[in-house]
Amino acid sequence: MPAFGTPERLDPAALELHRRAVVADTHNDLLCSVVLRPVAQWPDYFRARWLPQLRAGGVDIQVLPVYIDDAYRPEGALRETLRMIEAAHRIAEGNADEVGLCLDGADIDRALAAGRIALVLALEGAPGIDADVELFATLYRLGVRIASLTHLGRTALADGSAEDAAGSRLTAAGVEALAEMERLGMLFDVSHLGAAGVDHVLDLATRPVLATHSSARALCDHHRNLTDARIAAIAAGGGVVCVNFFPGFVDAHEPSISRLVDHIEHIEKVAGPGHVGIGPDFVAEMLHDVLPAGVELGPVAGCDPFAALPGLAGPTGLPLLTAELLARGLDEEVVAATLGGNVLRLFQAELGVPADRRGHRGAAA
Repeated sequence: MPAFGTPERLDPAALELHRRAVVADTHNDLLCSVVLRPVAQWPDYFRARWLPQLRAGGVDIQVLPVYIDDAYRPEGALRETLRMIEAAHRIAEGNADEVGLCLDGADIDRALAAGRIALVLALEGAPGIDADVELFATLYRLGVRIASLTHLGRTALADGSAEDAAGSRLTAAGVEALAEMERLGMLFDVSHLGAAGVDHVLDLATRPVLATHSSARALCDHHRNLTDARIAAIAAGGGVVCVNFFPGFVDAHEPSISRLVDHIEHIEKVAGPGHVGIGPDFVAEMLHDVLPAGVELGPVAGCDPFAALPGLAGPTGLPLLTAELLARGLDEEVVAATLGGNVLRLFQAELGVPADRRGHRGAAA
């Protein structure tokens, strides 16, 4: 099992910058492990198991994806979606001194000013909605502010990246879903979406889109990563690409923190320093937590699901990324923007802002 301790002998300058920066993690599946516990334990389990890691890693904004395992699909998908959303609310209510569930940029600003971690709810794949697009409004009322339409496979709304050979764009319901999300003020997440689907979204979108956990295809030729053309198009629309730390998406042969920073620098060159963030996708600990004893999990998207970059198996390792970025000679302002400043700006401008109240706010710069 990977080590999840605090990094040792970290450069003091890097640690100081990391503490000053707003750190935004746009993808951590921790809700999957929370909901396995008895309901009464949800707040305390989060406080004991996850809060120390988030604090040690300096996380200020944590996006909480709602991922529904195949075992719940199709019949139980909506029920499990609601359970996970309820878990997020109970975590926030039971730990109000440490975290806050945020519905818009103003909520995030208040949480950060009070020293609390800002939690933001997201859907990963939306199987609980299927083709009933009106349910996006229902889940928006419950606090969901980001959504993707698929995981690796096929849904009623779109195809995942593992289905790229099909060349599929959004379905009619998927097109309707994009329009509904833009109306509501729910950010569209293109991570996991098939290549043709990403192009379709970028053709249709009138508001910035987000890639919560995707790396650069030019550096690692995996279907989960984004091509330079798609990265540039996301940036042109005011969106942000958040780099995935999953080793199989960083480098198929020698994944490392150095190679991860190669992805960050590449995306900055393609998109500009104002359009890159981090979406670590820490899954190793979560998988150890959720799999029953003796059950083995094979490769996921052709990769070892239990692999982790050295030192970056969980949130506590995030200061190591700051140290590596500074060691590369990146300007402190660029490093701070990458760690979370760019995501914060996007959230302040777009999160939870309905189309009819958007007015002059426009796309993030």
